[in-house]
Amino acid sequence: MKNTCIVITLIALSLFACKQPASQKEEWIQLFNGKDLEGWTVKIRAYPAGENFGNTFYVEDSILKVGYSAYGDDFAGRFGHLYTNSSYSHYKLRVEYRFTGEQAKGGPGWAYRNSGAMLHAQAPETVALEQDFPVSIEAQMLGGNGINERKTGNVCTPGTEVHINGKLYKGHCYESTSKTYHGDRWVTLEMIVLGDSIVHHVMEGDTIMTYTKLTVGGGSVNPKPNIPDGPLAEGRIALQSESHPVEFRKVELLDLSPKK
Repeated sequence: MKNTCIVITLIALSLFACKQPASQKEEWIQLFNGKDLEGWTVKIRAYPAGENFGNTFYVEDSILKVGYSAYGDDFAGRFGHLYTNSSYSHYKLRVEYRFTGEQAKGGPGWAYRNSGAMLHAQAPETVALEQDFPVSIEAQMLGGNGINERKTGNVCTPGTEVHINGKLYKGHCYESTSKTYHGDRWVTLEMIVLGDSIVHHVMEGDTIMTYTKLTVGGGSVNPKPNIPDGPLAEGRIALQSESHPVEFRKVELLDLSPKK
């Protein structure tokens, strides 16, 4: 009799699960469509918004790639970003990325296997011609060199400030608690972003970084844009080109905006 009750209970639970409304399913938006750069705008330092110098950002075999074949022998500080054409405030962003190949000649040492997802970034049309980085919050992506430890999923603050462990962080990059990922393996990074209140970085399922009170202010952007200091609650999402080849096979977003 006991076994029969268990079976009936399991069947009932299964039927209940099947009757759940489809609206409860997570509806992810594919920011990268796997075919082209539709929905995105390129801005590379020293070039106007919309000019994809040297085909830096391109799609091949359903992968969004960042390459420097046209840069010659000098990267020359031509840091670039690929911006969404829409702004976002409350969301979960998921990217699957990997580093490949060799760094472009002339790229700075710190940019070895270095990229990032810029959160709440200013629009590319507002970025000055010679501006190196947009005002934003960076979820930094770093790859290992095969020997040394190098944590990824850190937070960097170009033109912005955040609070960590309840205190204002005055530095530029704060290290996460992640593992080191060597080689060309694919890695999944998620960012849970709730306006200007709180952000979590989740690497391969582990929460490795949390910060709060996102604001405009601070340094590390040159030249400094004319953006007033204050809460930073929304903006574009941008992917970096910092002199090392990187690939993205998934860039997707789950809207967490409060329901009206």
